[in-house]
Amino acid sequence: MQNQITEMIHHMANSQEQMANIIEAKRHVVVHLSSLNHQVSTVDPNLGEIQSLMEHSLLITKSVTAYLNSLADLEDALAENLSSVMKEMGDQAADE
Repeated sequence: MQNQITEMIHHMANSQEQMANIIEAKRHVVVHLSSLNHQVSTVDPNLGEIQSLMEHSLLITKSVTAYLNSLADLEDALAENLSSVMKEMGDQAADE
């Protein structure tokens, strides 16, 4: 039983590591988009229509939101997996 729990923890750790790698990649995109947004002049940007500037700002905001939601999903997955492992270990200790 201990080997099964160890294997389960190992697989969960691998999947969470992959999720963290995906979130890290999203973070780089969000940081890059945010830095581009800060480089846009706030004084008479002369970028044509204000509508396109607002659309780009909305896309950046959506990217930041998606990144933060990914972090929240990772935290939920970690908590759920950890609670499952702790329950199994508690059940195993009760059986002994």
